[in-house]
Amino acid sequence: MPASTIAYQGAPGANSDLACRSVFPDMVTLPCASFEDAFAAVHEGRARLAMIPVENSVAGRVADIHHLLPRGGLHIIGEHYQRVVHCLVAPRGASLEGLTEVHSHIQALSQCRNYLRERGLKPVNNADTAGAAADVAQWGDPTKGAIASDLAAEIYGLDVLAKGIEDAAHNTTRFLILAREPSVPERGTDSVTTFVFRVRSRPAALYKALGGFATNGVNITKLESYLVDGRFTAAQFYIDVEGHPEERSLRLAMEELGFFASEVKFLGVYPAHPFRRDQQQQGGI
Repeated sequence: MPASTIAYQGAPGANSDLACRSVFPDMVTLPCASFEDAFAAVHEGRARLAMIPVENSVAGRVADIHHLLPRGGLHIIGEHYQRVVHCLVAPRGASLEGLTEVHSHIQALSQCRNYLRERGLKPVNNADTAGAAADVAQWGDPTKGAIASDLAAEIYGLDVLAKGIEDAAHNTTRFLILAREPSVPERGTDSVTTFVFRVRSRPAALYKALGGFATNGVNITKLESYLVDGRFTAAQFYIDVEGHPEERSLRLAMEELGFFASEVKFLGVYPAHPFRRDQQQQGGI
């Protein structure tokens, strides 16, 4: 039923599927061909939530997501950090020595770059990890393998030739949980606020816009810019900050931002995942 369904991009067994199952084990996962389709599933009532990856500790930002979030019409209600363990999978009976090429999503290929290079395996892009596993199973060619999860190997009847082939032990993907309506935590909750803004085309406008966060002691954990409207002179900024908009420090910082920003749009206020504090204590973020 839609009320107990969560949508994700990819085929069954994708890492996004694993993330959904990890956070919402009682919900039904709904595979979607694209991120846009996952957004649409929530808008159309076929799913209550969507789980979307936004960045990876090795490969960086997930392409297109920061363009989709501001115009997708959904609200961020949570975040999840998923440790990603990549497996090299192949048809039954295939051997590592017999492989010549490996198919997977470009992010997974990037996260296993050293492993593939050391073994002379040709990387081939695919729409997603589980989709690559499904293709490899269908082809039945022992020279072609895929980088996917062990769940995907089980679903598509493939052998796991190697497990944990990612280049970095910290390989982790951050996911955002999206819904049609906002779900703002109570003031005082350890929170993250995400929004986008544009600054007026004036000297030091960005510097001045961000100054309020420094003077009010608000920690910015993420700041990225990207072009909008097809113009090289127009940039939109995507930002994550620690804090709740009803807290005095963030409220004052946002007021100051308003003097210099031409547009501010909130994407979500949501509880901070414990992974954040763990990483800060370890000096990771």
